[in-house]
Amino acid sequence: MKIPEELKYTKDHEWVRIDGDVATIGITDFAQGELGDIVYVDIETVDETIAQNEVFGSVEAVKTVSDLFMPLSGEIIEFNESLEDAPEKVNSDAYGEGWMIKMKITDSTEIDSLLDASGYKEIIGA
Repeated sequence: MKIPEELKYTKDHEWVRIDGDVATIGITDFAQGELGDIVYVDIETVDETIAQNEVFGSVEAVKTVSDLFMPLSGEIIEFNESLEDAPEKVNSDAYGEGWMIKMKITDSTEIDSLLDASGYKEIIGA
């Protein structure tokens, strides 16, 4: 199981890659492993501003549907449209081709509330 050191994480198993005031977000390798085969990623919040910890979409696996929670407040500016035809990218490359959204951060102080890799490892018992 991969947990890249350079990323930030949430207790809800989202990862965050911050580049200036834009964050790329997906679900962790641990989360995709727990969910199993991803069959659909539902994001209908592009161009919406969503508060930290609010639901921004869902991911559907063979046996379950799981909500996706915003790690930071901001406007969703892009959805990884390649997931419409190939949602399995979340399983095969959670931190790369399987990214889900890009968002413009509206409150950078919230970054301090995110977990680093070692904090996330503690949550999942790794």
